[in-house]
Amino acid sequence: MGAHFHGGGVNFALFSRHASRVHLELFELPEDAEPARVVSLDPGRNRTGDVWHVWVNDIRPGQLYAYRLDGPYQPEKGHRFNFHKLLLDPYARAMTLHSDWDYGPARGYDPSEGDLSPSKLDNAGSMPKCIVTDSSFDWQHDLPLRHSWSKTVIYEVHVRGFTRHPSAKTAHPGTYRGLMEKIPYLKELGVTALELLPVHEFNERQLPEIHPVTGQPFTAHNYWGYNSVGYFAPKASYSSAGSQRQQVLEFKALVRALHQAGIEVILDVVLNHTAEGNELGPTLNFRGIDNAIYYMLADDKRHYKNYAGTGNTFNANHPVVRNYILDVLRYWVVEMHVDGFRFDLASILGRGCDGKLLAHAPLPAQIAEDPVLRDVKLIAEAWDIAGAYELGNFSEQRWSEWNSRYRDDIRRFWRGDEGMLGAFASRICGSADIYAASGKEPDNSINYVTCHDGFTLNDLVSYSRKHNEANGEHNYDGTDDNYSANYGTEGETTDAIIEMMRERQIKNFLLTLFISRGVPMLLGGDEFRRTQQGNNNAYCQDNETSWYDWHRLETHAELFRFVQRLIAFRHAHPVLSRESFYTSEEILWLGPQGGPPEWHHPHAKQCACFIREEAEHALLLMFNAGMDAVDFHLPPVASGMQWRLVVDTGHEAQQVPLIVGADDMLEITSSYQLSMRSSAILIAK
Repeated sequence: MGAHFHGGGVNFALFSRHASRVHLELFELPEDAEPARVVSLDPGRNRTGDVWHVWVNDIRPGQLYAYRLDGPYQPEKGHRFNFHKLLLDPYARAMTLHSDWDYGPARGYDPSEGDLSPSKLDNAGSMPKCIVTDSSFDWQHDLPLRHSWSKTVIYEVHVRGFTRHPSAKTAHPGTYRGLMEKIPYLKELGVTALELLPVHEFNERQLPEIHPVTGQPFTAHNYWGYNSVGYFAPKASYSSAGSQRQQVLEFKALVRALHQAGIEVILDVVLNHTAEGNELGPTLNFRGIDNAIYYMLADDKRHYKNYAGTGNTFNANHPVVRNYILDVLRYWVVEMHVDGFRFDLASILGRGCDGKLLAHAPLPAQIAEDPVLRDVKLIAEAWDIAGAYELGNFSEQRWSEWNSRYRDDIRRFWRGDEGMLGAFASRICGSADIYAASGKEPDNSINYVTCHDGFTLNDLVSYSRKHNEANGEHNYDGTDDNYSANYGTEGETTDAIIEMMRERQIKNFLLTLFISRGVPMLLGGDEFRRTQQGNNNAYCQDNETSWYDWHRLETHAELFRFVQRLIAFRHAHPVLSRESFYTSEEILWLGPQGGPPEWHHPHAKQCACFIREEAEHALLLMFNAGMDAVDFHLPPVASGMQWRLVVDTGHEAQQVPLIVGADDMLEITSSYQLSMRSSAILIAK
């Protein structure tokens, strides 16, 4: 499927079951409204089953193309064909960069008659075009890294935002090449995998051009990219070298360079909905190619089921769409060498064509068992907007999941909420209460405190409520369940006491994350206190709100070193990251006095866990979320060994190094006083 160059020409193939006529149009320039050549596909000679196909001689990679399809415009039957609309190939490997992409002409209906009559306005001049590519690239013997989950530390990052700010000081800001320039930084930090927000083609200019509150021009763009247009095509605007196939080569170069640095690439893929929206949205590709196949339709066929909250839902378990999704994933693995995928709103992949959740959904199982995808990492966001919540139960064991319970319980414990001690301990131990019953292990839990969707770590301890006014939705968007606190004043402050507490809480969150069983995921920039000024839904902020301000790395260099050393400590102590739950021989939970913790006391906010390592070594992890210092009685260690302090978040960095080397560790005797809202690690050596 798609366009394939074979030396003397290109073979084009497109699925459509219900189309009556297909034209392939070839263009010279991206902005052309008229094609240089039109190839009309004969239904007798150029159709095999539901696949329309044609061989075109004497064209090469770089050729621009798109389609027009005719067929019934019958919304009441689910059909919305419109020959006036130029359509993008769902299998296009690249698309032109179109800075003036206008959704208006792409609407397939006449707005004066709702969506019941087809539009006769041609949209060719305002549409991007597909690009014929070839697969040639020097991979320099690149092979999959296949890091085990136990050795994986994920860093979630936005390609553009990571280097777009002038302080990044990259030669190619906001691009794949810009990200390549920061690989030494990532390697120094110690992460082993990048989880990239969507890099496939999406329309950045989908948002209103007039601010709904001020009435002034609204410059917000779709920044995150959860608005898919071309699933095979790397985002052209993330390329430093233009959009005539260079985006494909540049993305491959990025993957190759990351692999050479020992860093895997995980893509955030949005296979639950598309940019075409509901019945009033634009006709870009799937709607005009075969609407009734690609989307879940309501009973009246005119409207769309909306399980993603965006207007439509991809019909993921229809056999045709299921094969399409598998083709997308295989392409990124085989041709682009990526190492895994994070599936946005993955529960939608388990809904049948009628929208109901399937007991044994074929698509997630097929993805997990596909021979090509067998070794890649699979991560599910195991819920959707329509109420599905499958945490701990999403498909089979191959699937790991973003653990939202980890996020919420860790936040609530360190905020000082009552009754959280037991949940806190369960999250540290790999969330057996969530995963064990279904036969899963700690590596099925992707542990995170923050992610792109919500507060940054700095903002989690600086704002008690969201501040999304700049999004133009009257601050209604974004969750109100942040479990955050500002510790004295809302937002940035110069108050030394408030800043001390915020810094300590940030370190508590980070220490907890990196000593927990499961797979840690760090939101990019949290290691130097990146802020979004309290915006917890910055999906439309392609500006300094979201861009990484690298000046903060200079200001918070000590925090960077803290994270760097925490990651190194985790790697040096594999007992913390084993892909199995703790046994009673490995771990013992203690209260401050040495007996069991007060699990069921609502005011209990202190605990410690004694973890046995090999060769009689041991770790003691201590946590105090209360407002008073607590003396912890230390358990005995083997003869000839001594408890030594590794880290205490309650110490000022200027007084005691926060993570010390073996030669510098302080010896601790029979008890240890842990300050309010602090955590510490001791090691028996």
